Amino acid sequence: MSRLRWPTFAVVGSLLFTTGCMSMISNSMSKTLSNAIINQDDPALVRDGAPAYLLLIDGLIMDSPNSEGLLVAGAKLNGAYASIFAEDKKRAKHMAAKALRYARTAMCQSQSEVCTAEKGPFPAFKQSLLSTGKSQLPVLFAYASAWAGQIQANSSDWLAIADMPKVEALLERIIELDPTFENGQPHLYLGVMRSQIPPSLGGKPAQGKLHFETAIRLSNGEDMMAKVLYAENYARLMFEQKLHDSLLKEVLEGNPHVKGLTLTNTLAQQRAKQLIISGKDYF
Repeated sequence: MSRLRWPTFAVVGSLLFTTGCMSMISNSMSKTLSNAIINQDDPALVRDGAPAYLLLIDGLIMDSPNSEGLLVAGAKLNGAYASIFAEDKKRAKHMAAKALRYARTAMCQSQSEVCTAEKGPFPAFKQSLLSTGKSQLPVLFAYASAWAGQIQANSSDWLAIADMPKVEALLERIIELDPTFENGQPHLYLGVMRSQIPPSLGGKPAQGKLHFETAIRLSNGEDMMAKVLYAENYARLMFEQKLHDSLLKEVLEGNPHVKGLTLTNTLAQQRAKQLIISGKDYF
């Protein structure tokens, strides 16, 4: 399962500061900082600067441990940093666990029924999700993405991987509540999840393909990471070299400077270059 690679980097800057932080930073300043990060085309600068905000958000949560906005922001930032920039596996696991802890706390406060059912059988957990509504979408997505990040960080642990159906159920519920939520990010997660096992072994790559295509459509084709993950997961699984190379060519020839996606697209182009090189031996 080492192939798991979630789109968590797409949210690296989107929720650094939420309404929970307004006691310290003005609304104008918070938006300025967030925009500066998500529109940055220098990932190394973000990598080096983000730890200061990690410390800040941890401190704010310590002072306001019941703030849903802060907990969601903390989950997003820790999960994104663990997925993209944490080179040490032990640190990545620690940060992924913290992200899930923050997200779970927010979920427990928002919808205790779901929280209680988390450790129970799958049918009961899936049933508990029916009690959630549109107002809880940010918490649901933070919970789902942090849980996915925890699985990624522990991809050699089959007990962690066994939780994937519950994460899928969370993402499916988000899509039921709002099919266009976060410009297709839930679809992108499901695309990755359903492109891990070939159909001969019971996998659902055809569903994964549809989710990838939906994510690309909902972003108007501007989210380059959706195309990279489509190539890396589905096209490689199904040995569709033409699709693989075509998607990566689109990414490398595209302009990464899209408002709200510049950092993600820059990272996508870096990954696309690596996949083009490794693809020569893969196919």
